[in-house]
Amino acid sequence: MNLGMVRIALECEKRDKKEKINLLEEPLWTMYCNGKKNGYGVKRESTEEDLNVMEILKPVSMGAGVLPGKSDVEGPDGEMTYMRAHFERVVKSKDAETLYMLSPDANDGPELSIFFVRI
Repeated sequence: MNLGMVRIALECEKRDKKEKINLLEEPLWTMYCNGKKNGYGVKRESTEEDLNVMEILKPVSMGAGVLPGKSDVEGPDGEMTYMRAHFERVVKSKDAETLYMLSPDANDGPELSIFFVRI
């Protein structure tokens, strides 16, 4: 992100009209970063480790950093990078939503945009 604005687009396929599901509840996504296909995303339930990380980051209101890993299990490279920020959510339709990361010191607009699109 230090090279400029990052745009992440997550696309999923439209379902049959009989199947109504909220956009952010879709289970499978194709991911693009700045226009290049990067892979896939899958919705999953939070694990115990996910909840522990969120508890550790509870006092952090904004910022980025690295949490040390469990060296006995993951080795020295088991670090986790995190970013915590405020996002503005814009619902454009039932098939399109966007999250814009808001930076308190930047007046040039969002540095990170995440687009959810059902096509």
